[in-house]
Amino acid sequence: MSSKAYARTDVLVSTDWVAEHLNDADIRLVESNEDVLLYSTGHIPGAVHIDWVNDLNDQTVRDYVGHRRFAQLCSEKGISSSTTVVFYGDKNNWWACYAFWVFKLYGHENCVVMNGGRTKWVAEGHPMTTEVA
Repeated sequence: MSSKAYARTDVLVSTDWVAEHLNDADIRLVESNEDVLLYSTGHIPGAVHIDWVNDLNDQTVRDYVGHRRFAQLCSEKGISSSTTVVFYGDKNNWWACYAFWVFKLYGHENCVVMNGGRTKWVAEGHPMTTEVA
């Protein structure tokens, strides 16, 4: 999927790879941040926001959301079982990797993390938008 420089190209892609695939219909960018308000200040065009607290955790039972809620979340975010999901976020992808892990927990096969996260994307001058996908 990405540069041969990565040991695990099945789970890690470069910012350049993401930039080249911004308009691919079978790819969904997911931003998940420690700062849950950061997405609204600007994000990668076409990215959806997944709040690691409210979207991935059941606040009543203090556990991961159930299978049905997870499937509903994916549907709401335009993610099907064949969609490649690219996760990125702030704080060195801390919560993006958490979201990645939850997707893997529920059996989503096509998941990768964007190397360098939001910080690297912005530092390289790639486009940002406030338009909600």
